[in-house]
Amino acid sequence: MKGPYFIETLARNGDVLHRHRVAELPITLGRGYNNDFILDDAHTAARHAVVDVGEDGGLVMRDLGSENGIVVQGKKYRISPIDGTTVVRLGHTRLRIRDADYPVEPEVTDTTMHAWEGGVPAIAGLALIALFTSAEEALSDAGNFQAVNYLLVIASALGVGLVWSGLWALANRLFGGHARLGRHLFILGSGLIALGAWKAISSVLAYAWSAEVFTRFGNHVAILILCIMIWFHVGTIRPHRRRSFVRTIGIMMALGSGVVLMSNYQSTGRLSDELYMSVLLPPSLRQSPDHSLDEFMGNAARLKAEADADRRRSVKNDDNDDED
Repeated sequence: MKGPYFIETLARNGDVLHRHRVAELPITLGRGYNNDFILDDAHTAARHAVVDVGEDGGLVMRDLGSENGIVVQGKKYRISPIDGTTVVRLGHTRLRIRDADYPVEPEVTDTTMHAWEGGVPAIAGLALIALFTSAEEALSDAGNFQAVNYLLVIASALGVGLVWSGLWALANRLFGGHARLGRHLFILGSGLIALGAWKAISSVLAYAWSAEVFTRFGNHVAILILCIMIWFHVGTIRPHRRRSFVRTIGIMMALGSGVVLMSNYQSTGRLSDELYMSVLLPPSLRQSPDHSLDEFMGNAARLKAEADADRRRSVKNDDNDDED
């Protein structure tokens, strides 16, 4: 190994915070100003450790009598071999030391879409939020049209959307270097439109073909859309680590669906979101075949017979309990 050497200070997630160049070995590390690399860490000694060549020709780090020693993978050492992948903790400071010949990873394709920045995605996102909000208000408004009501609802939704997207933009600025507020607004608006489209399509399918599964378990699709939206938010912050977030989003989806199922079962004794299909649309949309009155009366008679049998069994069990 040959110089120069580079001491990298790392964050908890492994990101490089700072690089310091040292021309040659040995390299001393500590809080004192007479070290080659000064540690601004109260949990390190004035002369904490030294990096030099070991007996096998590789780099080793030796403790210089500090109280906290050298920590590698959670274990404390007085001397430890190191290479370009070894993360060493001195006090609360994480370090990695590499020489000038250490191979770097191949160039990564730029997937950050720099052209999709600024005002265009921001305006598009705000417009999608306003469209979703106004459509929801129109579907639920049973009174006369009043423009001021729509304006108030849209203004409130835009305010909430700006707060939501602003928090993601702040995280993007802290961990990704750029805020990208416009892109986060567009992700939110697209997610809301997808949620509204699913609600409309599922209602039509459920009503037209008596497919009650679309309304009884529709909230799970809404949770999926929310998780996908969060995945895009996180992927905007860390575009090169999107695959690593898939498992986390899957766990979030499973937990959210599990909470909904348990809540439904606790409140109604069933796993479905509703006991019956509550969607009412124009009769012209119905595609399922009509049922005759005789068929309806036959189903009602069978239901009555089952209810009577259950009642008789219940009375019989109560009588047996009284006899005991």
